Amino acid sequence: MKPNHEELASQPDTRDQPYSTRVQAVALLGFLAASFLVAGLGGFSTASNVDGWYSTADKAPWSPPNWIFGPVWTLLYTAMAVAAWLVWRKRAAKTRPALAVYGVQLVLNLAWTPVFFGLYPALGTAALWLALAIILALIAAVTVTVIYFGPISRTAGLLLLPYIAWLVFASSLNWWAALNN
Repeated sequence: MKPNHEELASQPDTRDQPYSTRVQAVALLGFLAASFLVAGLGGFSTASNVDGWYSTADKAPWSPPNWIFGPVWTLLYTAMAVAAWLVWRKRAAKTRPALAVYGVQLVLNLAWTPVFFGLYPALGTAALWLALAIILALIAAVTVTVIYFGPISRTAGLLLLPYIAWLVFASSLNWWAALNN
């Protein structure tokens, strides 16, 4: 039996209705969990190597002290999650592709740390050059994410700009390390 056109016309478009507060809170927690899962997995590679090979590595003269990285990344991962949540809750036509691009940048973010810190003992300088390629791809992916997020939620796009700035800074540190280690 085919559906009646009047029945189809009377069904509400749920994209126009906001998510309940409970659903939004659970989604925000999910985006935060995904961000901090990426951070935590990256931390496994960092933990043993920051005090290992990296402690004696030739670092860029503009390298900040190691204690700076934790708080900065905590803020950035939180901003990333909130940005994705803001886009998700808008229910715009382009939300899915925007979140797909966001997912790509999360995967690249996850890949960088084990390559830079974890592979150096085995591969040497080649690992640092590979990490540089990954971080440059990550900068491109986050830039595309901003371009996708901005029209859906200006705030979401703006929340990712400090992330891009930090990635550009981090890529300069990576570049120095690749040249000098």
